[in-house]
Amino acid sequence: MFYFNPTYLIFMAPAFILMLIVQWYVNSAYKKWSQVAARSRISGSQAAERLIRVGGLSDVRIEPIQGNLTDNYDPRNKVLHLSSGVYQSGSVAALAIAAHELGHAMQDRDGYFPLKLRSAMVPAVNIGSYLGWILLMIGFVLQSQNVAWLGVIVFSGGALFALATLPVELNASSRAKRLLVESGIIVGDDEMSGVNHVLNAAALTYVAALITAVMQLLYYATMVLGMGGRRRR
Repeated sequence: MFYFNPTYLIFMAPAFILMLIVQWYVNSAYKKWSQVAARSRISGSQAAERLIRVGGLSDVRIEPIQGNLTDNYDPRNKVLHLSSGVYQSGSVAALAIAAHELGHAMQDRDGYFPLKLRSAMVPAVNIGSYLGWILLMIGFVLQSQNVAWLGVIVFSGGALFALATLPVELNASSRAKRLLVESGIIVGDDEMSGVNHVLNAAALTYVAALITAVMQLLYYATMVLGMGGRRRR
């Protein structure tokens, strides 16, 4: 039942194209502003250390991580992971990314509800990504629309997770911009323009991910609705 369906392209091709465009935009923004040194002349790791002091986050550690743009904050271990391009660099892009991840650390400290909600959703979404497929396959094999709809409902967790991610990322960027200015790490409208460019580009990846998840969900829903039409014939 899971053969190639041209309808899939109708739903997913625009989403895939959007993802490619957004990824190009992110890489372009990062490449441009990673070549512009900030006037503060400090690296991403040094900026993170200063922001940890400013934000009162004494329990947060900074560790380097391999890869490009693999920066993240681990709330379980209170560790801020910075990729080599951010950890060692004093570029506007590096400082923006380091501050963004510190924004997540501040969310964790403040008990920011959207972050707690997203973290709580992770186990269910991980299970749902597999269980949804199983239920859909069983539903199509048995021609059971009820089972197939259950698979769609389980799959919807991915779209809900993508939706819950948006306020978390936007808020972290908002905190980052404020921290960079208040701490004096970023000065001048030109540097702030670079910070906005990098962080806004990153935010678009989460918007694209949400659109992709919704389009995939709509595709599966259309397939299940088609089952009802075939049974009536």
